[in-house]
Amino acid sequence: MADRQDLSGGDPAAYQAAEAQEGSHAGRLNSLRAAVLGANDGIVSTAGIVIGVAGATLAPFAILTAGIAGLSAGALSMAVGEYVSVSAQRDTERALLDKERWELAEMPDEELAELAGLYEAKGLDSDLALQVATQLHAHDALAAHAETELGIDPENLTSPWVAAASSAISFTVGSLLPLLAIVLAPTSLKIGVTVVAVAAALVLTGYLSARAGGTPYLRSVLRNVAGGLLAMGVTYWIGRLVGHTLR
Repeated sequence: MADRQDLSGGDPAAYQAAEAQEGSHAGRLNSLRAAVLGANDGIVSTAGIVIGVAGATLAPFAILTAGIAGLSAGALSMAVGEYVSVSAQRDTERALLDKERWELAEMPDEELAELAGLYEAKGLDSDLALQVATQLHAHDALAAHAETELGIDPENLTSPWVAAASSAISFTVGSLLPLLAIVLAPTSLKIGVTVVAVAAALVLTGYLSARAGGTPYLRSVLRNVAGGLLAMGVTYWIGRLVGHTLR
């Protein structure tokens, strides 16, 4: 625990303030983590494709064509997948909020008692729980129920268009690195340069992912690099096998 104390210079108040500030950035940290994971997918997917093709042939045009096709298909797949997923989530959240609005309009006393019960279940005594629930009902009953009962912020529903665009962009950015590395490298060094470039990029995305998620850096980086190298190794030997079989 000494390292946590050092973060605030031995000042518990400063540490608590820093922790509260970190919590206020949770939404942005989740967005960063999603972007990093999207870029990571782009790196590994496109690297696997171009390395697989390179296992069969080092012809620049064939590698470039396969890389661009993989980049385009992957970015579109990520965008469509995120749009459908987030749209379904948003529709569900809207339906729950509509149901909550109806309940508040038709049975306000029962909803007040329900909210008080939720706070009582969290550890407040019954009188204080009722007092808190009453004040929150007077301020914004829907927001209080949405947050406590449903875990939803009615003012901050995720946009499916933003999610789709973010996923497509992050995947594309990640895909460009292995594609440019293998296309621009000399023929005799294409595979080696690409493997090194991809490994370096995976170290970075593993570090950023761990930092955004608050997990140990080394484990995340090693797992990330090992997975990427395994994917490239498998696709390379599949490419070599297919290339030799068809010749």
